[in-house]
Amino acid sequence: MTQTPCALTIAGTDPSGGAGIQADLKTFQEFTCYGMSVITSVVAQNTTGVQDVHHLPIKMIVQQLDSVISDIPFQAFKTGMIANIDIMDAIARKISHLSVPFVMDPVMVASSGDSLITADARDYLRDELLPRTTLVTPNVPEAEYIIGETIKTIDDLQQAAEQIVINYGAEAALVKGGHLAGEATDYLYDGKEMYRFSSERIETKNIHGTGCTYSAAITALLSKGFSLPESVKRAKHYVTAAIRHSFSIGHGSGPTNHWATRLEEVNKQ
Repeated sequence: MTQTPCALTIAGTDPSGGAGIQADLKTFQEFTCYGMSVITSVVAQNTTGVQDVHHLPIKMIVQQLDSVISDIPFQAFKTGMIANIDIMDAIARKISHLSVPFVMDPVMVASSGDSLITADARDYLRDELLPRTTLVTPNVPEAEYIIGETIKTIDDLQQAAEQIVINYGAEAALVKGGHLAGEATDYLYDGKEMYRFSSERIETKNIHGTGCTYSAAITALLSKGFSLPESVKRAKHYVTAAIRHSFSIGHGSGPTNHWATRLEEVNKQ
């Protein structure tokens, strides 16, 4: 009997459906991966920003993790919004014995600009969680915080990816260049080789949940046994299509289209 690929996301919610747990589960589904979730924070947000946040009690977060880990094996997992040190510490203790790929989307600020993590938690994330990761997927502002340097050029992106691995202990780093001008170019460094992934820049304001979607796609592909470079390559194609066919809904930054690759395949026929 073929094992069903399963993936777990540990993150906050988004009732508008574009980011967080909701985006992760939609993405897992698109890659025919059985998705599971552990909620860290209930977030009142929409396309215009974050209105309120309620962090779940540590005991409840731990119980969710125990419920999943004790029952259903998963082949990869990811973390998204982890708002404070107490939550991070609880998660770190629970995942310490897991021997499956761990993708960390170091969520610090929402697409709207709202902060989703306390300042001291940023340090803990960098110093305690980062060294446990198979892959960390920072955008430019997140990578700048991790390495303590400004990123302005393609060379800076590559150097940041190398530094995150060499100086901060991640097994691999994917530094995303979406905040820079020109093509949307990302660099993956796995401790041995540097890989470049580039796509056309799509001019749209509808980028709500892109980081969640990208990292979830990588997680799903890893759960199915693809190599890290191949997982990033396929996930890059997926998130680019999701942005290309993004939704102009809501009053702010609209969400990406999680079934966009299916739409493109239909259009080719």
